[in-house]
Amino acid sequence: MIDTSIFQDKTAVYYTLGCKLNFSETSTIGKTLKEAGVRTARKGEKADICVINTCSVTEVADKKCRQAIHRFRKQHPDAFIVVTGCYAQLKPDQVAEIEGVDVVLGAEQKKDLLKHLGDLHKHDKGEAVASSFKDIRSFAPSCSRGDRTRYFLKVQDGCDYFCSYCTIPLARGRSRNGTIASMVEQAEQAAADGGKEIVLTGVNIGDFGRTTGESFFELVKALDKVQGIERYRISSIEPNLLTDEIIEYVSKSRSFMPHFHIPLQSGSDEVLKLMRRRYDTELFAGKIRKIKELMPDAFIGVDVIVGTRGETDEYFEKAYEFIQGLDVSQLHVFSYSERPNTQALNIDYVVTPEVKHQRSQRLLALSDEKTKAFYAKRIGETMTVLMEKPKAGAPMHGFTDNYIRVEVESKPKLDNHLVKVCLGEFNEDETALKGTIIE
Repeated sequence: MIDTSIFQDKTAVYYTLGCKLNFSETSTIGKTLKEAGVRTARKGEKADICVINTCSVTEVADKKCRQAIHRFRKQHPDAFIVVTGCYAQLKPDQVAEIEGVDVVLGAEQKKDLLKHLGDLHKHDKGEAVASSFKDIRSFAPSCSRGDRTRYFLKVQDGCDYFCSYCTIPLARGRSRNGTIASMVEQAEQAAADGGKEIVLTGVNIGDFGRTTGESFFELVKALDKVQGIERYRISSIEPNLLTDEIIEYVSKSRSFMPHFHIPLQSGSDEVLKLMRRRYDTELFAGKIRKIKELMPDAFIGVDVIVGTRGETDEYFEKAYEFIQGLDVSQLHVFSYSERPNTQALNIDYVVTPEVKHQRSQRLLALSDEKTKAFYAKRIGETMTVLMEKPKAGAPMHGFTDNYIRVEVESKPKLDNHLVKVCLGEFNEDETALKGTIIE
């Protein structure tokens, strides 16, 4: 039993880098500390505890993590600094060497954060506590709201795929998950707390059920029955795991939105093979056609990596042409970053930083074109929007079921309410459509 008296009236700050899953887990860490008596530090207040949840998807991510640690050490010089997340798991000893760091917690240890805080006295040297990725076995549940209207429900963690460019399996361990019953219980609690929308998050969520003998499709059907939750969104699902039965179910579902996020990574079959992905462009294109056949207005976001080892000019042009022909709504473009201990390092052909940048800019321009075209088709329509609390001085905004961002006149009382809105023209920076609330 942990004596929490030491934490009474202590303050904490939190900083998260990376994916939605990280944000969800940081929120859960914050909740754990709050229950132990720790409150979130006010703006400008010196904190007693700093928790930094890191990402390591690229070298730039690693650099941002180090910068964040240095920044928080300066802002909160006497704080007990805890570093966790993917960078902490992959390079625990390196992170522990950073001045000011007290404890580094790996993927298996972060759920027991309270145990590693001790008496909050700072260490002369950082302590690294991290298991080998083979020993990361536990699943830490997380359903958090954070500062947004949407809740994020962690349904799965880890990955068994070992794509040639990726260190996520090393950072998060093997694929594992909680039970459907536990997910339903968390969704019911979110509904009881007033939540109306939940985003399903994980590392490879389509692989849900590997440790419980269940399936992602069964999870979708069970969550759809939870009263009070009006909307679910599937954050990201591998194309080979997005089955036709899931697509067909979503098209008729009460609460699963016509919104998909599907990683493509490359539109070249040759590069997909080098990446050790588990599908080809024909399968991917078939999934897009199936979605659009059943849900013509569905929003489809696609992840693409440019400049991987082996991506010749010819392969990129082939990929660009393929992506250009896809009926998708947005591209999330990433420049390849070499990661230690990955198979991609054995591929000879290396793309220069300048060429990576050029390719990235071309795809970003294509994404902008596709998103604006998707939005423009809906101008003049009346759609239901879940409104979100605006930032000070900013117009209120929210999203339609198919993920069109809409701005309206600020009415804070509408926060977390579903309202009918007539969609008008683009806003000034063309990131949203202006809307008129229909009383």
